[in-house]
Amino acid sequence: MSYSRGWNMDTEEALTRKYAETLDANDPLKHLRKEFIVPTKANLKSKTLAKSTHDDADQPCIYLCGNSLGLQPRRTPERISSHLRAWATKGVLGHFTDHDDSSLPPFLHIDDVAAERMAPIVGAQKTEVAVMETLTANLHLLMASFYRPTKEKYKILIEGKAFPSDHYAVESQIRHHNFNPKDAMILVEPGDPASSTISTSRILSTIDEHASSTALILLPGIQYYTGQYFDIKTITAHAHSHGTLIGWDLAHAAGNVELQLHDWDVDFAAWCNYKYLNSGPGSIAGLFVHSKHGNADTSSDAYSEASFRPRFSGWWGGDKATRFVMGNHFVPIPGAAGFQVGNPSALALTALLASLEVFNLTSMSAIRTKSQALTSYLEHLLLKPPLPKHTSNKSNVTPQSPKSTYSVITPSNPAERGAQLSVRLQPGMLDGVMKVLEAQSVVVDERKPDVVRVAPAPLYNTFVEVWEFVRIFRDACNEARDVDVNIGDEWSVMAEGGKREKGWGVVK
Repeated sequence: MSYSRGWNMDTEEALTRKYAETLDANDPLKHLRKEFIVPTKANLKSKTLAKSTHDDADQPCIYLCGNSLGLQPRRTPERISSHLRAWATKGVLGHFTDHDDSSLPPFLHIDDVAAERMAPIVGAQKTEVAVMETLTANLHLLMASFYRPTKEKYKILIEGKAFPSDHYAVESQIRHHNFNPKDAMILVEPGDPASSTISTSRILSTIDEHASSTALILLPGIQYYTGQYFDIKTITAHAHSHGTLIGWDLAHAAGNVELQLHDWDVDFAAWCNYKYLNSGPGSIAGLFVHSKHGNADTSSDAYSEASFRPRFSGWWGGDKATRFVMGNHFVPIPGAAGFQVGNPSALALTALLASLEVFNLTSMSAIRTKSQALTSYLEHLLLKPPLPKHTSNKSNVTPQSPKSTYSVITPSNPAERGAQLSVRLQPGMLDGVMKVLEAQSVVVDERKPDVVRVAPAPLYNTFVEVWEFVRIFRDACNEARDVDVNIGDEWSVMAEGGKREKGWGVVK
């Protein structure tokens, strides 16, 4: 039995731990788990960074939170140590020096190497990708170039429940051009108020309705709250049929689903690299600019505003041949690199390169295949009535929990979601459930008032972890339903606004 060949989950056996173990044994990507450092139960409980001597010091936690922060690759500290050694021993010469005992490029070229390795992950030509800045900063830089409002076409269409930073960025761009967001911001909402997701037809009809006044569309590839994967290809083509430019926030899509940004004719996109791309908290981000928008005439006598797309410019985006001439005529590097502004952090790029090495050991197709299997298995266990607890080996079956205590709001069609399932609890249960999960060393995240986001990452998560999560989650739901849990001063640190404000409110 192999998930890559399909399997039969419509049996009682599929609800057992043994079934999960068999899926793991046949997983063609199982060797990649050892590429990552999985926090132990003792790590999570410890208030120091020193190695724990507790009994559970070597027992890994269940980490299903790659949609917020990916785990650290084992290569990361090695590559960072090598980078720091180059800086220590070469100083400024490290910008130009290759080392026989290091896989890292010189500081000066590390952004080019990162972009080249990132390109296949998002389905782009290597010149269409730049690794730079942070996600919201990149959205601003891209909108500075692609949002060119006129008196007739000045509106920006975004999702009504867009991540707040995207909403803020769009609103501020509109104000920057002296328009009123109340008039110039189009919010696309579900057609059914009772639904959490937005159908493709709803998006297309909203585009049609406002086409004559829309200057730009900005949508998420995967919606952060529900986990819905939008039909990027279809929506992009429909926007273009009206002559409207469209960009995508791929924070929850890059490294998660197969993307073909060039072939889908996407105008621009931006993403962070600390979620499924495992580059570390707040790490350097990435952007895509389609080749049709990245042309630049670099001939010395062709410089004019018409020779390249307008953008906010900086010296790192300037033609490399003249970068150190220190002239004051800006001619951009052709492609996405020409949208760079300042010298990127070589340290942050080094951490990203360590993760991209792991991605290079497989393919996005293989990653997506396992991801769909993991998430389908998770959904099946959550929604399928569990086996009765009359077996002598109670640890081998998922415990009973009435389905009425929760529902899955993520689309059930695997093609319409990524790794994440968003589980909506009955009102008042969230804090109690999160407290139990934390006590059991299960790491997921939540969104107020009642949603738990669960995201098995195919590079390091296992089917047994999914099975164990559902077992613990159902127990947590039973406890939260049956007992009025008084969190008080013992709020879960995983809960938004939790103990000492260490919650999820600032994590996308």
